[in-house]
Amino acid sequence: MSNRLESNDGWKRAKMSKLGSVVADRRYGHTRASLVSPWLQSWSGRITICAVIPADSNPPPPQGAEARAEPAASVPPVLPPPLPSVKARPNYLPRVLVMLLLGGGLLVLVASLGKFVRAGDSTTAWQSPETGVGYRNERIGRVPWSIHVVRVDRSNKGLGFYAALSENQVLGVSRISEQARIVPADFGRPIAGVNGDFYERDNRTYAGDPRGLQIMRGELVSAPDTVCVWFDRKDVPHLDEVKGNFTVTWPGGTRSPIGLNRQRLSDRIVLYTPTYGPSHRMRGGRDFILQRDGSGPWLPLAASRTYRARVREIKETADTALPEDAMVLSVAPEQLNSIPALEPGAVVEISTATTPDLSDVPTAIAGGPALVRDGKPADFTPPRPGQAGSYSERSKYERHPRSAIGWNDQHIFLLTVDGRQAGLSVGMTLAELADYMIKLGCTQGMNLDGGVSATMWLTGHIANSPCQGERTIANALFVVRKAGPAQPYGPPKAGR
Repeated sequence: MSNRLESNDGWKRAKMSKLGSVVADRRYGHTRASLVSPWLQSWSGRITICAVIPADSNPPPPQGAEARAEPAASVPPVLPPPLPSVKARPNYLPRVLVMLLLGGGLLVLVASLGKFVRAGDSTTAWQSPETGVGYRNERIGRVPWSIHVVRVDRSNKGLGFYAALSENQVLGVSRISEQARIVPADFGRPIAGVNGDFYERDNRTYAGDPRGLQIMRGELVSAPDTVCVWFDRKDVPHLDEVKGNFTVTWPGGTRSPIGLNRQRLSDRIVLYTPTYGPSHRMRGGRDFILQRDGSGPWLPLAASRTYRARVREIKETADTALPEDAMVLSVAPEQLNSIPALEPGAVVEISTATTPDLSDVPTAIAGGPALVRDGKPADFTPPRPGQAGSYSERSKYERHPRSAIGWNDQHIFLLTVDGRQAGLSVGMTLAELADYMIKLGCTQGMNLDGGVSATMWLTGHIANSPCQGERTIANALFVVRKAGPAQPYGPPKAGR
C-alpha cells in the first residue's frame, strides 16, 4: 500500500511538471506558462492540485509493474520542449504616421521660411568705392525688386560725367565694360556707369545709332530727337526737351533741313562726321566732301554753331569714305532736284542750332520719357485695354528691367532695376520707377534704355544682374574722377 501511494505521488509530480510547461493562462498568452512551470514544480509535493482534465488529454494511472516501478530519486522528470515563442507582427502604422506628420510639418516650415525670406526687405549699407560716390543694393522681397543705386556727391568737384560711345563711333555696339576701358585717360577715370539711350538695333547695317542727342566730350555726335539730360561746364545737370534746327544754306541763300550721323532715307539730306564710322554705308544720291573755309570753327562738330565749308569734291558713287579732316553732306535721290547745282569750290554754311543753346555743353545723353519734374512724378496712367498701341508704348505700363538718372540739390543718382527674374526681381513700370526716384529724393529724373540693356558697371565689374547677362549697347553714361580742370573738346579717334 505504501509503495503504491509513493508511486502515485511521483506520478503526480511528473504530471504537474508537464502541466506547468503546457498549460497557459489564456489571459496572458504563452508567456505566462514559463512563469507558472517552476512554481508548480516547487509546490507539487506540498499541495494538492485539483484540475479537471479532459479524458482525451490525460491517460489513466499506470497499473501493475509499471505502477510499482519507483522512479529514481536522482533523475529529474523529463519535460517536453517549450512551445516556440510566437512573435507579434510589428505594427509600423504609428511610425509611418509620425514620420508623415513630421515630414509634412517640415515642408510647411521650409515653405513658410522661404516665403518669409522672399517677402523680406533688405538694403545694403552705402558702400563707398570712391570718395564722393556711394553704392547700395536695395531688395524689396514682397514684389520682388532688386534695385541698384549709385549716388554722387555734387559738392565733390573732382567728379564729372562722360557720355561714352561704342568704339568711339556712332556705328557699332559694345559692352559697357568695354566702353569703360576706352574712356580717355586725359578726361578722367571711370568709377561707375549705366547704359544710355535707346538705339537702332533692328537694322544691322546701322546698328548702334543713338535715337536722340549725344554730346561726347563736347562733340555733337547725334542730333536731338527727344528728352535728354545734359551737364554744363560746372557739372550742373539739366533735363530738357532739346529741339534741333540743323540746316544747310546753299549758295544763293536757300536752306534745307539736314540730319546728322544717321541712316539717310530716300528723301533726306544728312551730314556725316568722321565719328560716324569709316563710311556712311549709303547708296545712290550725291555726296559733297566739305572742308573748312577760312579760320572759323571746324571739327569736332559742336552744338549751336555755324560752320563755313567749301566743297572739295563731289561723288556719285556709293558708300563714301569719311575723311578725318572733312565732313560729307549726302543728298538722297529725291532731293537732288530741290538743291542748286554745285561745283567744287562752292561755299555752304552748316548750322547746328539747338533750343536751348548747348554751345558750351561737354556731356549730354538722351533717353526718355521724363520721370520726375520739380519733385512730381510724370503721369503714367495706363490706357484702356487694347489702346496701348506699339510695344514702346505698352512697355511703359509693364514691368521690365530699367535704368534711369535723377538728382536733387545734393546728389546725382544712377539707377538700374533688375527684371524678368522671378526669384530676384520682376522689373518696374515707369510709374513705379518714378515713385521710387521720388522716394530717393529726386526732384528731376529721366528714364534710360531698359530691358536686356539695363546694366550697371561699378569699378571694373557688373554690379547688377542683367536678365540675359551683359549685352552690347550703343552708349553709356559714366561717373569719372577728373584728370584735370581743363577738358579739351573731342573724343580720341580709336584706330583711325
